[in-house]
Amino acid sequence: MNVERATGTSTSQAWTPPTSGKSTTTQALHRLDPRFRLLRKLKVGTGRAEEYHLVTAARLDELRQAGRTVAETHRYGNTYAIDRAEVDDMGQAGLIPVAHIGNIADLRRLVGRDPWLRVLLWVPREVCEQRSRHRGDVDTAQRLAAWEADQPKLCADWPSCRPARLPLMPNCGWCVAALLRPPCHFD
Repeated sequence: MNVERATGTSTSQAWTPPTSGKSTTTQALHRLDPRFRLLRKLKVGTGRAEEYHLVTAARLDELRQAGRTVAETHRYGNTYAIDRAEVDDMGQAGLIPVAHIGNIADLRRLVGRDPWLRVLLWVPREVCEQRSRHRGDVDTAQRLAAWEADQPKLCADWPSCRPARLPLMPNCGWCVAALLRPPCHFD
């Protein structure tokens, strides 16, 4: 799989509601081409840690003041941010960073910075709830609130890419829209 040749981009981002398969998809991409690597976000808070760089609030503030944070999200009682230096370092190393984006605002912040390949992973609300409960999330209600908050924004921003129009994959309840490029744009 040659992402640069196929898409003209060397970075990718997956926008998804909670529990929609970002990690599973990133792992599958890495198996297809080892250059695909998770862009680990900075995280201030508690809960899952394996896909994040845990930092203190003071350290995040230092990075923010230095202009290194590209996007910042406050959800589930935590703060998540993308470190511009990590994106640049991965690119210079010949890797293809895969950023997991869980909200429209962060997606908008990243679009235009680099030629990101945008991928939408989608799960219906019921599947989001089932998967969250199955994996033992203690904040399922907050994850459902995040789903409910972003779903209308998705439909408003991408009217020709509404999740209702995307076919569900058999036996898993989620779908993938591979390339969200014009006419699906973010203006």
